[in-house]
Amino acid sequence: MIILPILFLITAILYSSVGFGGGSTYLALLLIWEIPYYIFPVIALICNIIVVSGNSFNYIRAGNHNFKLLIPFLVGSIPFAFLGGSIKIEKEIFEILLFFVLTIAGILLLINNKSYETDNLIINKFNIIYSFIIGSILGLVSGIVGIGGGIFLSPILFLLKAEKPKVIATTASLFILINSISGILGQFTKENTFYELTNYWTLFFSVLIGGFIGNYLNLKILSNRTLTIMTSLLVIFVSMRIGIKLFI
Repeated sequence: MIILPILFLITAILYSSVGFGGGSTYLALLLIWEIPYYIFPVIALICNIIVVSGNSFNYIRAGNHNFKLLIPFLVGSIPFAFLGGSIKIEKEIFEILLFFVLTIAGILLLINNKSYETDNLIINKFNIIYSFIIGSILGLVSGIVGIGGGIFLSPILFLLKAEKPKVIATTASLFILINSISGILGQFTKENTFYELTNYWTLFFSVLIGGFIGNYLNLKILSNRTLTIMTSLLVIFVSMRIGIKLFI
């Protein structure tokens, strides 16, 4: 299992470069490699936590945070991420859900890349009730599938012009981090998840290194728009690969 850690490394580099964890693509890769599906979400959520922890710290240290925007989303997402993580679903349903999640995520990322060029942005006030509802939905999906939800939250905030790009990136990173922790606690209520994790330590080490590299690329080399386009194309490619496996 040498190729899979390398692909996890590349995924972590790309996603951490734009403030995401990479959970959606980790899941897709695990599916392609035919890893037992019940362990998918736990692996992906742990990788999320490893990757976005560094991003979240750096973003907050740079002052690019708005907890007033973030907290209503978390109030909705945290309990539902735990609930979603505790739900047992059949493999076929899981694969179909993952296909749709990745397809939507890839499209949203493509839309999202244009937002990084926004100048003279007029920020709109976001309704707290809507934040709670969106957070609850994203939390439930995140817990069931094993993603952090930031890949959906970020484009929504951009489209609604809820904050400046750097603040949205911070909000998405923190949302992923806290959602992933809640989701993984829900996953641990199931049988045979915790004890098998030692078999996948190479994946965790790969995303740790990838997260450091991606953070450097974000800060020093490539633009957020370039990295977002690269990431969206990766997500769409993997979703097509899953779609071919499921429906053809």
